Amino acid sequence: MQHAAWTICTGPGGFIVQRKIAAIIAARFFISFTAMQRTLLKSKLHRVRVTASELEYEGSCAIDELLLEAADIREYERIEIYNVNNGERFATYAIRGQKGSGMISVNGAAARKAAVGDILIIATYSVYNEIELASFEPKLVYVDEKNRIKRIGAHIPAQAA
Repeated sequence: MQHAAWTICTGPGGFIVQRKIAAIIAARFFISFTAMQRTLLKSKLHRVRVTASELEYEGSCAIDELLLEAADIREYERIEIYNVNNGERFATYAIRGQKGSGMISVNGAAARKAAVGDILIIATYSVYNEIELASFEPKLVYVDEKNRIKRIGAHIPAQAA
């Protein structure tokens, strides 16, 4: 008998197959919720430039849709913003900006923390268990002075002394 993505054997030995499947699911569930969890950088837009700062606009940070896609940032996802020019660090959420525009518009109360032309690092983080870390790679998006994608990477070189 088929049910969603599961195949359940109803003939002789079917109960044993069901029990094995249930045991596998239980083990994965147990590992997911009992293994150590780590919060790591999920994605980063590196050194983007603020193109607008709108104190009265609803929404917190409008980001060019191409940049959102490249960095795997969803609309309304929490983002951390680090202003390279003034040292401000603050959290807000992302909204979609015009695709291909290079837009980085800091809006609402966050507009007090960044001015047009400021250089920002926009980061997202996620929680991973030890199993997920085996295939973990962040999305690191590097841009030019007009916020056009130069390259996308997954590794930051070790800092030399």
